[in-house]
Amino acid sequence: MPLTKEKKAEVIKTFGGSEKNTGSIEAQVALITERISQISSHLQANKKDFSTHRGLMKLVGERKSLLNYLQKHNLTGYRALIEKLGLRK
Repeated sequence: MPLTKEKKAEVIKTFGGSEKNTGSIEAQVALITERISQISSHLQANKKDFSTHRGLMKLVGERKSLLNYLQKHNLTGYRALIEKLGLRK
């Protein structure tokens, strides 16, 4: 269920700029988005897994707070990240 090292390194390199830039807001949001998509697919098959649903809600809240921070401090980066990840329709 967790992200593999290769997938995590690929996401960090794509959104963080380099493989060592794991602390950038863009890389963190991209990693959380990957985890959210994996957990969502798990919950579609296991509808009564309520503890995982709670974890999903915590991740969504964490991503929301990071996106709010990015929106306040770097609006162009926020818009570019949302476009890349396809979060808002």
